[in-house]
Amino acid sequence: MRVWAVANQKGGVGKTTTSVALAGLLADAGKRVVIVDLDPHGSMTSYFGHDPDTLEHSVFELFQHQGGVPDGLPRQLLLPTSHERMSLLPSSTVLATLERQSPGQSGLGLVVAKSLSQLWGDFDHAIIDSPPLLGVLMVNALAASQQLVIPVQTEFLAVKGLERMVSTLAMINRSRRQALPYTIVPTLFDRRTQASMNTLKVLRASYETNLWQAFIPVDTRLRDASRAGVTPSQFDGGSRAVLAYKALLKHLLAAQTTPQVA
Repeated sequence: MRVWAVANQKGGVGKTTTSVALAGLLADAGKRVVIVDLDPHGSMTSYFGHDPDTLEHSVFELFQHQGGVPDGLPRQLLLPTSHERMSLLPSSTVLATLERQSPGQSGLGLVVAKSLSQLWGDFDHAIIDSPPLLGVLMVNALAASQQLVIPVQTEFLAVKGLERMVSTLAMINRSRRQALPYTIVPTLFDRRTQASMNTLKVLRASYETNLWQAFIPVDTRLRDASRAGVTPSQFDGGSRAVLAYKALLKHLLAAQTTPQVA
């Protein structure tokens, strides 16, 4: 299984859209994909018609066993999505209480990695949608992943958020056996605005090594797909954004190192 995390310490940059778009394209290609919603807001869970406010079972249950994960629990939590080859480990709003609980528990940083290890033979890819703040949930996402995707909205404040994310990654890497490779993805790009053009120039000048040189354009078809509860490629496979995500997926697959066996 290849495990990718999608994260940024700023909200509204396109994390959930990027997670769903990439997962959908992988599923279109015949891959078995599990998407993991670690954001207490539950945007990805809501995307596919599940209510994070009322769900009885969610990824929160994975964190209730002193850092261990009971055999079979991750599989029991899986929910369907609009794509037959894509399953969801859903979020719930109760996840927001995890940070208050975590000081009294040890070993919580590897819960998601342990959970995915139980699903290793069931799926080809896992994509983790992370919350926009540093804490137990983001640490889990980064610890479990083999590659990090950092969506960055092409506006000034998002670049400041990227600086924090890169700093966090450097801190996390000090506790990993090997550094987590990452790709910065410019999102919500609108060539009609000076802000987008200037921000893209800044990204290309400051992060050339880790920056995907293209961008995801502003595209109302992404919002329409979300409203319909289907992946962007299911809604309109020829839209500008989907074509851009196809190019991004090709880039990520080429950059992916050989995954370790769980």
